[in-house]
Amino acid sequence: MRMFDPEVWREVTGGEVANRVRRLARVTPLVPAPALGRRTGADVWLKLENLQRTGSFKLRGAAARVAALALEGGGKRVIAASAGNHGLGVALAARAFGVEATVLVSAQAPEFKRAGIAAAGAKVEVAGATYDEAEAEAKRRAAADPEAVFVSAFDDDYVIAGNGGLMAREILAQLPDVQSIVVPVGGGGLAGGIGVEVVPRGITILGASPVSNCAMRRSLDEGRAYTTYDGGPTLAEGLEGAVSERTYAMARDYFPEIALVTELQIREAIVYAYRTLGILCEASAAPAIAALLDDASPIRGRRTVVVVSGGNIEPDLLDQLLSGASVS
Repeated sequence: MRMFDPEVWREVTGGEVANRVRRLARVTPLVPAPALGRRTGADVWLKLENLQRTGSFKLRGAAARVAALALEGGGKRVIAASAGNHGLGVALAARAFGVEATVLVSAQAPEFKRAGIAAAGAKVEVAGATYDEAEAEAKRRAAADPEAVFVSAFDDDYVIAGNGGLMAREILAQLPDVQSIVVPVGGGGLAGGIGVEVVPRGITILGASPVSNCAMRRSLDEGRAYTTYDGGPTLAEGLEGAVSERTYAMARDYFPEIALVTELQIREAIVYAYRTLGILCEASAAPAIAALLDDASPIRGRRTVVVVSGGNIEPDLLDQLLSGASVS
């Protein structure tokens, strides 16, 4: 299984596509987290993707794919499926590079993320009850339209190189002696892209997923890619859904260890991040912190970066969590 196209990788991480992405996406801060370090017995740093322009790491990958299409010309339009953050990235990139965009979301996508996608100029439609259903419909529409290109949230050379490759290079520039990186895992594109850059250097990756929706962990446990997956409900809606053959192969080679966390641990990690670390952490980012609060043994004594993948949390949800109110 070919995990990535080397030519695309070079273009996204060092060519004209990279130049366009860097004009649109921020280099996000990498800051020490002494409180989490004392708690875990590690030298912990936080990669603050919650401070990215769209509030999530997803902007880099979306911008890479859309920038490449714009450079090709031909009036292409893009269709994407999203739990929210990928759609925000696609919408902003499409507006920046003059490409028409439609984003299909599931009924579970938060309303404030849908509003943000529309405000950035993309057409937003609800298609299906789950992310996988929205993705299937987006693929069907793109296949039926010769002028349209489907932009995957995780299974695309440009997206993987943009999200993971560019972030990894930022981390290596900011903290050259990093030893471990902890990453939330849904479809696996972010962790896989980071792995391409860092695993050959001897840096280890620990993935983290919600126990109720963990297609990649199940794929690794059973030795096959769950390209369709019916998981349970989770507050971390951005990590829902299946994986691909490509990202499964990346997980097997680059991040075979994925910690599972409960919904309660995800809630507690959001509160801990806010009260103790002083950061806004959305539910889809929280498993990376929750995993370390539960069991820090994989990183103990190591210089470790925790990827805070996004901060797009609904204010009402944050208020409920901070007040201790139950969350449905």
